[in-house]
Amino acid sequence: MYKVLLVDDERMILEGIQQIVDWNSAGTKLIGTARNGIEAYELVVKEQPDFVISDISMPGLNGLELVEKTLQSFPNIRFIMLTGYKDFEYARSAMQYGVKHYLLKPCNEAQIYEALAELVIEREEHEEREQFVASMKDGLNKVLPHVKEQFLRELVSNKTYGRSDLDYYRELFGLKEEEHPIRLILFQLEHSHEYEHLFALKNIAEDLLEGVLLGATLNGRLLMLVHETLELAVLLRNIEEVKQTFLGFYNVELTVALSEAGLMETARKLYRETLQCMNHRFYVGEGSLIMKGDLPADDRGSGDVELDEERMALLIKSGLSDEVERELERLFSQLAQLCLEIGVTRSYVLELYAMLIRLCSPEDRHRFTAQMAEIVGLDTLSSLETFVKKAALHVTSGYYKNSISRRSSIVERMISIVEQHYMNAELTLNGVANEMLYMNPDYLGKVFKQVTGDNFSHYLSRLRIEKAAEQIRRSGDVKIFELADAYGFGGNSKYFSQAFKKWMGMTPTEYRKSLEESRAH
Repeated sequence: MYKVLLVDDERMILEGIQQIVDWNSAGTKLIGTARNGIEAYELVVKEQPDFVISDISMPGLNGLELVEKTLQSFPNIRFIMLTGYKDFEYARSAMQYGVKHYLLKPCNEAQIYEALAELVIEREEHEEREQFVASMKDGLNKVLPHVKEQFLRELVSNKTYGRSDLDYYRELFGLKEEEHPIRLILFQLEHSHEYEHLFALKNIAEDLLEGVLLGATLNGRLLMLVHETLELAVLLRNIEEVKQTFLGFYNVELTVALSEAGLMETARKLYRETLQCMNHRFYVGEGSLIMKGDLPADDRGSGDVELDEERMALLIKSGLSDEVERELERLFSQLAQLCLEIGVTRSYVLELYAMLIRLCSPEDRHRFTAQMAEIVGLDTLSSLETFVKKAALHVTSGYYKNSISRRSSIVERMISIVEQHYMNAELTLNGVANEMLYMNPDYLGKVFKQVTGDNFSHYLSRLRIEKAAEQIRRSGDVKIFELADAYGFGGNSKYFSQAFKKWMGMTPTEYRKSLEESRAH
């Protein structure tokens, strides 16, 4: 029975819940009640209940404060919160402390019973999980049958067993008749893990796989020898169950290689087959289940990989990150489809990375060169793709920033020219490009728009009007044709007035009058 503490400052509610809930049926026992948070915490310290049903709004120490204080000292206690408030802020505050059950008063016995039942199931599952992990640890402290492990290692490696030897070990280990076929299953744990995880995996595999005869750790992997007693589809489901169970307990992925069926005398050949399958993990990736049928044909050639270094270099130097990423995805997708010899595939990747070293900045070159050694340690095509893509996008980003800097410098020169010559009615983008900067006017126009967000003619016209308006503010009664002539409109008063109204919202005359009126006031 799990112990329950009931807390509410309203006596009628406290007594009502105490009487209507069938505590025993819920797998619980009510060990006390409290009328406020302070009294409740004293009972928590004394009785250490498994569950607490508590109101939120209470004097002295409210329900949320009780949760916080309790969990600091007793983190395994679980709460069911009761409240008359409909404001979600209370529920959210409770959920921050891991409270999953939040009941709105008035609540009936069925709601409370259901919440308790869920907590009981959760606690039972937690205890079962802890017991399972504890049993795994106990198993690690026991020496596995050394003779069985050593026999399996020698059977698949370099020792030759005669028929009489095999008969002796079959009898010793209680194995079935010699004609019964077997399969080998090779498990590889991915990423960093504890060495003890291999022994835990062995226990899980022996529990979930049918027909297990032998098991041994070999070169950092787990090798299992099983009887061919099931349909292949059933065996594959069992292997998947092993993978998911191990992942659930240890958060470690498994890659599995499964041999064809054969007699025990062919165990060495079957083991070589599992190694070939595991080697194919380079292409199919971590966490896969690989069989002989997944392997590429033996007559595969050198392949024709479309690695256009000139195009790739152009995309990188242009700062086109999206295009670079797409080109790399195309290239690695092609490598995955061709399934060339792994050494050949690696040579393509190294060739690509060497190009990145040539393209990277002098500041990055030493680091990029040193990181080339990391490529050797990457054992899947997907990890190589991630590595190269990260490096390529870094180099591309550098070129993009340099390009922006160069463009900004060009625009600064254009703006300087405009500020010096805006009074010249002959000033145009073509003139600036051809006669002053000696660059393509279309290119200059695009660069100017990219950096300033405005096209050149608009920028020039607005600057001229701003300067003319400034002159009106300074001088007052100035002739419109004089302004048109002085500020780059070639004396064209009508065109000047139209442009002035477009940018200032009023004609030059209206602008001057508005200034006079504002000064009069």
